[in-house]
This record gives sequence, C-alpha cells and structure tokens, in this order.
Amino acid sequence: MKLKILHITASYKPAYIYGGPIMSIAKLCEGLAGRDGQRAESGKLKAESSKLEVESKKFNLEVFTTTANGRNELSLEAGKPVLVDGVPVTYFKRWMKDHNHFSPGLLWRLRKTLLASRKQIAESGMHNPPASFRTVGLSTSESGQRSPRLKDTLPKEGNEIVIHIHAWWNLVSVLSCLVAKWHKVPVVLSPRGMLTSYSQHNRNSLAKSIIHYSIGKRLLQYCHIHTTSEHEKRDVLQLVQPKSITVIPNLVRIGGEKSKEQRARNKEHEEKLFDARNLKIKTQSAIHTSTFKILFLSRIEEKKGLELLLDALAKLDLIYYLTIAGSGEENYIKSLKQKAESLKLDDRVTWIGQVSNEEKFSVMAAHDLLALPSYNENFANVVIECLSIGTPVLVSEHVGLADYIEDNAFGWICSLKPEDIATKITESYTDVVKRDAITNLAPGLIKSDFDDEFLTKRYMELYKKVLRQAQHDNTESKTI
Repeated sequence: MKLKILHITASYKPAYIYGGPIMSIAKLCEGLAGRDGQRAESGKLKAESSKLEVESKKFNLEVFTTTANGRNELSLEAGKPVLVDGVPVTYFKRWMKDHNHFSPGLLWRLRKTLLASRKQIAESGMHNPPASFRTVGLSTSESGQRSPRLKDTLPKEGNEIVIHIHAWWNLVSVLSCLVAKWHKVPVVLSPRGMLTSYSQHNRNSLAKSIIHYSIGKRLLQYCHIHTTSEHEKRDVLQLVQPKSITVIPNLVRIGGEKSKEQRARNKEHEEKLFDARNLKIKTQSAIHTSTFKILFLSRIEEKKGLELLLDALAKLDLIYYLTIAGSGEENYIKSLKQKAESLKLDDRVTWIGQVSNEEKFSVMAAHDLLALPSYNENFANVVIECLSIGTPVLVSEHVGLADYIEDNAFGWICSLKPEDIATKITESYTDVVKRDAITNLAPGLIKSDFDDEFLTKRYMELYKKVLRQAQHDNTESKTI
C-alpha cells in the first residue's frame, strides 16, 4: 500500500505574486515527486539515479489549491488535475478574491478523496491510485504490494493519507484541517510565518482571535506542526502546543555558476544596476565605482520593514544606491515612494518591480548587500538565494535565519531601530574583508546545508513518523 501525501495550499505556482512561500511549496513537491527542483522548471527529469528517487516511488503525491493570483485568477481549468513541473495539481475556483480564498469545490473534493480512501481500505488490502492520477500521467504500474519499509507503519483505517497544509488564517487551510480531523486523517501543518504574535495581531486581529479560540486552537493541537527555523518554532510554541513540532528548512533554489561569474565580473569595477524599464542589467558609468549597492528583494508589504530601511538610509554618510525589487499593494508602494521623496532619497532609489526567477540571481550578484529589516520572517528564502552566490546580507533579529547568519558570520544582524540599521549598513560598507570572506565561503556552505536531496528525505521521514503516530493513537483509542 502506498502512502499518499496530499498537499493543500491556498495558492500554488504560477501565482508568484505571493512570493517565497509559493516557491518553497513547489520546490518541496517537486522534490517529493522525485524531480530536481532546479531542472524541473525546464521539464527535465533528474539526471542522476539516487536513493531519493527510489524512496519517492513509495509516495503518491497530489496538490489541491485554488486559482488565486492576488486580486486576479490564474487562467487554468478548475477541478481537473494537471502536471505542473512533474507534480499533479488540481486548481479549484475560489468564491472570494481576498485572503480568505474560500473554495467549496476544494473542500468537497477533499471530503470525497478521504471517503474514497477509507472505502478502498475497507474493500482491499492494497492501494490503487484514483483515476484522477492516471489522467495526469502518474505511473500506475506498481505491483500494489506494500513497501517493505512502510509495511509495518501503515494504519489500517484510512490513515495511509497524510495531509500537508500550508499557511494558516485562510479558509482553505482552516476548513481543510477541520475536514481532516473529522475523518481522523493526520495533518502536517506548515504555518509559513502565520502562527506568530506579529501575524496574529497585525491584520484582522479580532477575526483571528475569534477563529483561534472558537475552533483554531483545537485544530492546531491536532496537527503535527512543521516550522522552517528554530525562531519560528519558538513563536509557534508561544501560541499553541501541537501534537509534535519539527524544524526542517525550506527547499530553496540556489544560484548557479553563471551568477557567480556575474559577481566576478562586477569586481572588475564594472558598475551594474538593474534597469527598471527593460529588466536588463546595464552599465551605469555615471555611478562612481565606490558606490555601495544595496538591494531589497522581497514582496513589498508592511512586515518587511522597508520604511525602516528608508529612514536608516537618510542617516548614512556614504555613497550608496538602493534597488527595490518586488511587487505589492499599489497604495502602499505609492506611500513608500512619497516617503523616499520626502527624505530626499528618490535620486538614490530605483524601483524595478517584481523580478523573474531567471533574472533575480543576476540582480543579486550585481549588489554588495541584501537588506531585509523585517518585523517578522519565519525563514526568508531570499537570504539563502543571495548567500548562494556570495552576496552578504543584513537582516533584523526577527528574521528566522538570523541565528544561521550570525553563527556562520554571513552578514549583519540589526534591531528595528533605523539608527541601528544605519550603523550595521555602515559596518558592512567598511568591512570589506568580511564581505569578501562571505563571497568566497558562503556559496559552498549553502550548497551543503540546503541540499535538496537531503532536505527532501527529512520531509519524507516526517510524513512516516506522523503516520506511525496516527497508528499508535488509533491502537490506543481501541484498547481504551
């Protein structure tokens, strides 16, 4: 009998407007499907044969999501599974174009899937993939026999399915968790930064409190929570005590040799800045070669602390240039531009909008420092991406990877005070030796610490551990 991992997320690629979480969820699913995330985007299967590929064949994988794409909808047929870079994904229409993402179709299909699974187990000791899987090209040639390693761990009452829910505080996540709990199916929940004091009190705090104390807390106690950093784990445990909590970093797409070569060329005093109009790197001879090039690359929203960065820059006594890459709510971006103008920074700041996956590593390589003074950040993929091509980073103490950066001396940690941010930027500017060391050492360690194959195996072990716990709980409930 195969173990089925059903990922449920309110949005999935190509809805890149939602930033890093979309990439992390897709990268994980591609890894579980036995594909190399870096090559999956071009449709190529993983070249090397590895234990990971063998292990991934023990899993059936499917994603349920919505057509959410900000205030718009993805132009995809709803309700029918399609292959997205090797991963079977079914998109469902949502009723409201807001952050609730209410999707009755998704919830109804989830219920039918869980009922069908229970019926299959009642009728047979073996598991056959549903017809919907065959329509998207997943192999059904397995013998139907249980994997030797999973044989003794699979419960006999429908718990061969593990549901992995991503994010919280939306109706897709909360109601899917309720459906899973009703059918006694184990749940892994990745809050994606949603279970922190900051998130709970930042927006719609009253509605969140009502949900949390009426139903949310009990649902969270039912879950096995996955966090991406020790920082996020501490935040979660302040709000709830789940069945278990496990820390596994995100799978992150890291820069390749081209990005490193780009950085090497930049060192030859060729100033590169990102052209907002045609989205290409171009030479700007008007900028002096000693200009310190700072990059902000993230979704532009209040929690990212961009207004703090602007206040800090106004206090600097050095030649710098700031590139702001990312998209966000139009009125908020307009207010930030007005702030930059009032601080007389507009001639030193370029807004380039959202950057494609193909362009972003060149943008990172063209800068001396990434600045991310966030109020709260459970992980921050962009930090790993920048370090993977040797770009040093400055983050606030509230970023999930702050401990990792400090332990490895890969950058600077600041508070949320503009004065401290300005001080740390000045330190990074003057400490050329440290920046050079980061450029030389970080890529190798990042490649080792955030290896896709190693991290994917850890997620697989988590699913099996959760399944064993479900079996144990079922056995105990029967004996009482």
